[in-house]
Amino acid sequence: MALLGFLTIAVFLYLILSKRVSVIVALILVPFLFALIGGFGVEIGPMALAGIEEVAPTGVMLGFAILFFGIMNQAGLFDPLITRILKMVQGDPLKIVMGTVVIAMLTHLDGSGASTFLITIPALLPLYDRVGMSRLVLAGMVALGAGTMNMIPWGGPTVRAASSLGLEVNAIFTPLIPAMVAGIGWILFVSYLIGKRERKRVGIHDFEYDFKQELSAEEMASRRPKLFWLNLVLTIVTVVALVKAWLPLPIIFMVALAVALLVNYPDPKEQQARLRAQATGMVTVVSIIFAAGIFSGILSGTGMIDAMAQSLVAVVPQQTGGWMALLVAVTSMPLSLIFTPDAYYFGVLPVLAQTAGVYGIESVEVARAAILGQMTTGFPPQSVDCCYVFTDWIGGSGVG
Repeated sequence: MALLGFLTIAVFLYLILSKRVSVIVALILVPFLFALIGGFGVEIGPMALAGIEEVAPTGVMLGFAILFFGIMNQAGLFDPLITRILKMVQGDPLKIVMGTVVIAMLTHLDGSGASTFLITIPALLPLYDRVGMSRLVLAGMVALGAGTMNMIPWGGPTVRAASSLGLEVNAIFTPLIPAMVAGIGWILFVSYLIGKRERKRVGIHDFEYDFKQELSAEEMASRRPKLFWLNLVLTIVTVVALVKAWLPLPIIFMVALAVALLVNYPDPKEQQARLRAQATGMVTVVSIIFAAGIFSGILSGTGMIDAMAQSLVAVVPQQTGGWMALLVAVTSMPLSLIFTPDAYYFGVLPVLAQTAGVYGIESVEVARAAILGQMTTGFPPQSVDCCYVFTDWIGGSGVG
């Protein structure tokens, strides 16, 4: 069973790292195939269903979180904040770099890296070009800001860790709040240093910039500036309710989304249009979570995870077993240069957590250790490269 488990993980990692198939296909078909090879027949269905049931609350929470923050963005909740920041920075490269990080963190409240890049880069690229600042600085600062905010309960790393290990997201996230605050402080300091370098290189320019000039007519039509304060209060109450766990997290986002739609877009047809605008990103992410439920359900139900953990215990020196959580924390960041988030959290982390459990270390501690470095100390190089290429593309150079 251990050999079968390692083969399952190896084939899964190979397929997604080599981009032979999509993550969803690999998560579903690979464990099915190896479970059949292992002699499991009619038991596979109940195992897969049990895994889906385990991740269902997380999948629902993530889906409605994406929809809620997407609606808030369409309604223009972040527009006054971004406008205020841009008025403060004017043409000073130091302030622009620091403002970029703040804007990236604000726009990443929905937990989606793609939306953060798609919102922040088009809004700030003309400003960077006008001042003569490096586009690589823009890409790097957005990646750093979004990476730290990835630790939020509905962010990719936390959701993936919770799904793969069958944990509550709040149990993972709440003790990490001080680390997240420290990370935000450090990134602001780094942005200050880089901003000083850019200020020295290009100098200070005297002008004001309005990012709304970059918005399309459709985007402007969806804005609800008169409802800013109401939307801000709704968002604050939602976040507080999540941290305090007043209700189950999926229910909080479902209620918040319903209120946001009713307040901002009373017309049912407009509500459907706003939801469709967010549907692509939401469906893709949620599909991965449910597919991961099948993956973890089969590996756990067949006993592959336990067998792999026992085999690793046999080769891990006893004196180092108690340091498993620390080892995961130290290695999680460099491993993000090798593994995609799905490969690490669904393929590697469950085996590490099960192995650590033999030494008395709870899986929630391993999950926190992984989140401290895996896709939260900035986005991996491939994401930054995509962001940089995107800045070139919308700038008209044709690289995209």
